[in-house]
Amino acid sequence: MSRISRPGSSRKALAAKRSHPVLRTLTLVAAGALALTACTNSASSTASSTSTAAVGTSAAAGTGTAGGTGAAGGSATGSASAASGEKVRIGFSAPAADHGWMGSITKSAIAEAAALGDVDLIVAEGTNDVNLQISQVETFINDKVDAIVLLPFDGAAMTDVAQKAMDAGIPVINVDREFSSPFAARSTILGDNYGMGVSAGTYICEQLGDKPDAVIAEIAGIDSLPLTQDRSKGFADALADCGLKVSNRVAAEFTVESGEAAASNLLQAAPKIDALWNHDDDQGVGVMAAIKNAGRSEFIMVGGAGSANVMRDIQADNTVLKATVIYPSTQAADGIRLARLVVQDEALGDLVEVEVPREIKLYAPVVTKENVEQYLPSAFES
Repeated sequence: MSRISRPGSSRKALAAKRSHPVLRTLTLVAAGALALTACTNSASSTASSTSTAAVGTSAAAGTGTAGGTGAAGGSATGSASAASGEKVRIGFSAPAADHGWMGSITKSAIAEAAALGDVDLIVAEGTNDVNLQISQVETFINDKVDAIVLLPFDGAAMTDVAQKAMDAGIPVINVDREFSSPFAARSTILGDNYGMGVSAGTYICEQLGDKPDAVIAEIAGIDSLPLTQDRSKGFADALADCGLKVSNRVAAEFTVESGEAAASNLLQAAPKIDALWNHDDDQGVGVMAAIKNAGRSEFIMVGGAGSANVMRDIQADNTVLKATVIYPSTQAADGIRLARLVVQDEALGDLVEVEVPREIKLYAPVVTKENVEQYLPSAFES
């Protein structure tokens, strides 16, 4: 597919400009979608990378091209709308959709590309095989796509091939799991794991701050992961600010089965709890099953990530679930927007800065009964 070149610019010149971006960091407070210039987003989609309506597959490359329009099912608004720019071909790769949050990552990216109108999205099959993901990115490089949006299964393992793409003049947008070198990506878009813990802890302080002996419990994710460590640290720091601390803590593995097992052990060890934070709403399905089986209801519970089923429970207000903390599953959709802006030499609409920022960290808001309607349309299903 041919690209439309603007007067006074060349692919070679743009490549030189993008391969070694100025290493400046900007943290934006954003609940999910970004206000991006020259962008219009009309609807989310229920399309998936295997839907023939949205994606045509390629056996050789293991990729597909997104097209058409997204189905109704939630919306996110950008800044003032503008006419479509030059056509942009973007390669997208992410891990396998083996849980609700990751499935939403890919669906949201496909829906965003379809809504923009001037993006051809080449979607690689989701995989947890690092070698296969590396080969997918190499295919994008050989096909000379305009940009790559990459949520790596393993950031360190994908760094070299991302650097290869950058060296070839193809800007890479790194999503969620960071590369080990800042030169491997033009921009990085991240959720705020430490901020999730701070938000959860702050909410519990607001509910129990007048109870200095309150028993606080925590069900973490995989303890060996830096993201889990960051979440726990943020939680502990926020609790300490109001004189509370975690009394009982267990770790699960982001799965329903592990959530139920970890919660069962926790409930047996702690006969009385005042508040519980569960890091992940996918594993929270098992946590809730364990709570129901134990017949416990004396505490309030805060979730993590922001699934639709948890938000519906919050809305109904008939379980221990009173809040959840967002870890945006719209990160890849925002990555599509950023890639488009970089290729078209545009910038973020609400900033004076004339370049797309080097790093964007999304906000981790608390969802309660009072504001759940604002976040439910963009929530993922566990």
